[in-house]
Amino acid sequence: MDECGTGSLTPLRVRRMPHARTYEHALVKAGLGPVAGVDEAGRGACCGPMAIAACILPSRPILGLDQLTDSKKLSERTREKLFPIIQQYAESWSVILIPPADIDAYGIHVMNITGMRRAVGTLEQHPRYVLTDAMRVDGLTQPHLPIIGGDSSARCIAAASVLAKVTRDRYMCELAQQYSEYGFDKHKGYGTRQHMDAVRLHGGTVEHRYTYRNVMEAIAVYHAKRSS
Repeated sequence: MDECGTGSLTPLRVRRMPHARTYEHALVKAGLGPVAGVDEAGRGACCGPMAIAACILPSRPILGLDQLTDSKKLSERTREKLFPIIQQYAESWSVILIPPADIDAYGIHVMNITGMRRAVGTLEQHPRYVLTDAMRVDGLTQPHLPIIGGDSSARCIAAASVLAKVTRDRYMCELAQQYSEYGFDKHKGYGTRQHMDAVRLHGGTVEHRYTYRNVMEAIAVYHAKRSS
């Protein structure tokens, strides 16, 4: 496997392996460990923060993580089950939240990259190599490899995806208690019909991403109704 600097390798396609340890194991054997995986949750939402996690797992198999894969392919119950196991056995992990105001101000892609750098930078253990889910992250001090489908192919990325997803889902469920009329506990801030109907009826909140077209259009309907 070739080592790359801070943005030189083309994303690779890999086949899934037992325990999804192939990349981490190869990098550790090459003296490039510890290896951190990075992933996000909430990039496609139109309300609420984007959560970005980084995680370093031991190179050995971990009992209880045999179901670990891309968090989007797991049930909420399974994600909640895996979440404390990852926290318990990870050598280091971190989750940061990118607020909607920053996404509106700087753009989703810029904040995604910035957040990935921050998540890696806040790890207590300094990784020597970073694996990301298909996204090149300029500015990392470590060499890194973007892997297409990485959250299904690399165990450390899958662990990061679960950490990010569960953290964000919990945040949105807490938000649902503050804004009960929006149903955030059901759609988690994604642009469902129920969500947009609520915005057209009640307007936006401080958690909405106002530069998103569906939010702008729904709020325009809300204001039109109020002024008529």
